[in-house]
Amino acid sequence: MRYLVFDKTCPRLSVAWRLGAQLYRRLGRIDDVRGVASWDEGLAWLAGHDQIAEIQYWGHGKWGAALVDGSDVFDQRALSPGHTLYRHLEAIRDRLAPDPLIWFRTCETFGARRGQDFAERLADWTGARVAGHTHVIGFHQSGLHGLAPGTRASWSPDEGLVAGTADAPERARNSAPWRTHTITCLAGTVPAAWFA
Repeated sequence: MRYLVFDKTCPRLSVAWRLGAQLYRRLGRIDDVRGVASWDEGLAWLAGHDQIAEIQYWGHGKWGAALVDGSDVFDQRALSPGHTLYRHLEAIRDRLAPDPLIWFRTCETFGARRGQDFAERLADWTGARVAGHTHVIGFHQSGLHGLAPGTRASWSPDEGLVAGTADAPERARNSAPWRTHTITCLAGTVPAAWFA
């Protein structure tokens, strides 16, 4: 089963994400969808399912993190015992189907060194393929990279940066059709060649 979780708290984008989710269901790209107001809510919902083949998250992001409601953070700290999200993540990991995908359709989550570290740790910890973007995304979604468990990020930690450095990012570049590894919001898969 393929699941989509989106941030229902964003006044500007939650309507677009809801409509996009309806389109994805009609096209047969996802099996179920849930708008959430927190990571706890979203992960608890996912943990109630079995044979999870794919999880997409549509929301906001920053380098090495995906956000719900602008401030509820899912980053690599959540993969440590004692974190409030850990029990849900453990349950999800136990329910993953063979060769699953976790895809953050969020701005710059896999950008800079923090994004690479998050991608590597999440792939290794879950045993899932992970995917995410290094740029600010919208209709065009640039800097899409995938990572399999046990592999290291092959893209530059500077990819998508307009200001700052890979270790201290300040501002990400907007997506555009001519930028590296670009799809549109209408694309439903990560190209196989884009997995490291």
